Amino acid sequence: MSTFNLPVVVPAKHAWNHGRIIGQKRPLLPKHVWAIRVRLEQAGAVRDLALFNLAIDSKLRGCDLVRLKVSNVFVSGAIKERVSILQSKTGKPVRFEITEGTRKSLQEWINHPLMIGHAYLWPGRFHDQPHISTRQYARLLKDWVQSIGLDPSAYGTHSMRRTKVAQIYKKTGNLRAVLLLLGHTKMDSTVRYLGVELDNALAISEGVEI
Repeated sequence: MSTFNLPVVVPAKHAWNHGRIIGQKRPLLPKHVWAIRVRLEQAGAVRDLALFNLAIDSKLRGCDLVRLKVSNVFVSGAIKERVSILQSKTGKPVRFEITEGTRKSLQEWINHPLMIGHAYLWPGRFHDQPHISTRQYARLLKDWVQSIGLDPSAYGTHSMRRTKVAQIYKKTGNLRAVLLLLGHTKMDSTVRYLGVELDNALAISEGVEI
């Protein structure tokens, strides 16, 4: 029986994840957070600084963060210290704190002339977009991490959600607190989200010498 040498088939397009780091995105480290803040402050990026700070404090998913309204965080001429919203994914409430530095940046943004007449905290540029999209938020994040020399493919909007809780777990080991802050309903979800099983296993392994 004769055989034929078939031509090599070359795909016309690369796979969607070609050249990308896939999987769970890394949280920012404290030094990264401060480096980005300094750059945004120096650039006079009032909106971006307020958005970045609130993303860290709130620990919200991108879809909930971009839909925040001024009334969610601002009452009687002042920024709230604690806020409660309903999560769009689960329909369940979640609470978060707004730290002093974030309150200051939010106050400056809300008082900005560009915010006159807007109900949403991060208004869109077009009439059919009352607020920025999650894709626009992701592009902003890419610019932020690139500005301090990080690989943008290693970070995503969930990096912002994970940044503060990763430090909380590292310092306290309190999974219950992290579960409440993220608005999770199951501890398994929080464990997977933080990757604590792997971290704990590696820590144990590092302490054993053979």
